[in-house]
Amino acid sequence: MTGPALSEGAPRVLIVDDESGILDSLRILLKTEGFQPFTAHGGRQGIEKIDDLRPDIVLTDVRMPDITGVQVLSHARQVDSDLPVILMTAQATLQSAMQAVNEGAFYYIQKPFRNDELVAILKRAAEHRKLRVENHSLKQEIRRRDKSDSSRPIGRSKSWLEVLRLAETVAPTDSTVLITGESGTGKEVIARYIHDLSARVDHSFRSINCGALPESLLESELFGHVKGSFTGAVKDKMGLFAAADNGTFFLDEIGETTPSTQVKLLRVLQQREVIPVGATESINVNTRVLAATNRDLEEEIKRGAFRADLFYRLNVIAVHLPPLRQRTDDIPLLAESFLHRSGLARQERAKVLSDDALDALMAYSWPGNVRELENALERAVILSPGDTIKVDALPERVTARRAEPLVSERAPVTPTLEAIERAYIQWVLQNEGGNKSRAADMLGIDPSTLYRKLARYGDV
Repeated sequence: MTGPALSEGAPRVLIVDDESGILDSLRILLKTEGFQPFTAHGGRQGIEKIDDLRPDIVLTDVRMPDITGVQVLSHARQVDSDLPVILMTAQATLQSAMQAVNEGAFYYIQKPFRNDELVAILKRAAEHRKLRVENHSLKQEIRRRDKSDSSRPIGRSKSWLEVLRLAETVAPTDSTVLITGESGTGKEVIARYIHDLSARVDHSFRSINCGALPESLLESELFGHVKGSFTGAVKDKMGLFAAADNGTFFLDEIGETTPSTQVKLLRVLQQREVIPVGATESINVNTRVLAATNRDLEEEIKRGAFRADLFYRLNVIAVHLPPLRQRTDDIPLLAESFLHRSGLARQERAKVLSDDALDALMAYSWPGNVRELENALERAVILSPGDTIKVDALPERVTARRAEPLVSERAPVTPTLEAIERAYIQWVLQNEGGNKSRAADMLGIDPSTLYRKLARYGDV
């Protein structure tokens, strides 16, 4: 159930009845009273129009030959829990009225009714709808402000802030988002951030790693299965698409899926329905899809390993996450956050990094990105007996230095500009006792620029 949305202008009212005369007379009445009337002949057509039209109010007869008004009410509540539904019946009983209220009907009116009575009920329903929409929008704005103030994924580098701004822009929409980047860059973190800022935040966020399961098990997890559809299927199982109905489903490493699974994923995105393994009937799902990959899907398309039509369905909005080596300004913030969480988990004061340890973290290239940084700090916390993490507690790969010095005694006859710069940086570092912060001040550059230059020159 997504959040309510209010149409522009007059409230849209969907009238559902199996009698053409009643549809025509109510349509004329509602148009005269300032509503936008739409009609559906019978309950089945009513359900279809609820999905397509997304009206502000539904006015439906109870007794119809194909699908009853109570079934229309139930479907409307699944699509939008705040959608007011008014039931009309010529055979009202206390029991049927109670059932309607229990099912969530806004009002239960008996035929024949006076026109002014119906119009008054519709106006109350429209006001109710307007208040619900305004309340929902206010809650979303408060939640979005709170998230952006205190729960934004950590980082201050320009490239990371651009990622967050894009995520915040697309979050309120229902657009499919494809998140790309190397392993460990935080693709699921961004997916959860988008969900938390969306109108679906009150519903499920489900995720699955598409590369972690064989094809048969993956399809069962995605779409569900019916009892007896394969060996071991002892009972019906709901798939994750259905479990994420009205919420968000994050498909991690979607580039690992097989062509057969890709066809079925395309069907979900196109028709918003799934067919459980072994079933013959489809299930409608209202799920926002976010996907991620560390592969170049356009290259995979050229190789014939990924469907172009699925790629275009997924790549409505593209969010690319930069690797950690391109956002070294964020390393101190990330390290501080990890150490703070570690302290909370261990119920002790958070440990701090020595200057040398932080220098080593800043100079390392982090091929495993943020995940590798977190693992390195977890190891360092365990190996550090005191409150300070020293450089020798870090993994050897992080602290190892290249044997080649920055300045060679056998300099070329005509040194390059890069060699001169390297030599000058080394000279300033030596004069400042190896303190990189003071050296950066002397050089007139930002500390992060110095770290990047040292990493490029091989001082890692």
